[in-house]
Amino acid sequence: MKQLILLRHGEAGFSDGVDFQRQLTARGKTQLNNLGQHLSLKALEVDRMYCSSATRTRETAEIIKSHLPIKEEIYEKEIYSANLEILLKILEETPKEVETCLLIGHNPTISLLVSHLTSGDYVGLQPGTMAILEVEITDWYMIGMHTASLREILS
Repeated sequence: MKQLILLRHGEAGFSDGVDFQRQLTARGKTQLNNLGQHLSLKALEVDRMYCSSATRTRETAEIIKSHLPIKEEIYEKEIYSANLEILLKILEETPKEVETCLLIGHNPTISLLVSHLTSGDYVGLQPGTMAILEVEITDWYMIGMHTASLREILS
């Protein structure tokens, strides 16, 4: 069994410029630090992190990394505008030896992914909210609809 952690970036401010460059607000940073402190009590370790390369997701990753050991980090611009199929493809290509994977992304796709994998009702992840899934597979290429159960939601 694998573990998949899905995290929507923290609260971001508005921008006069490009959406891709929006930064976290002070409130967003505080929420993520609170989430990180809760995670450190759980003694989780992440083998691989996938993260959108947008500013607010990179900032989210930096805060979470200060509370949670992450062995390998991969930043993908494709996650920023990804649909469900793209996120599944990224996860399918994860090496078999990865037991715990963290994906930091954007709505609506990150929330759709929770529902797709768990076959549950739509879970609208708010900014800075994390869903921890138990994925009932032995290799990531097997991930898909109804292969996971929602263990908990943290914010």
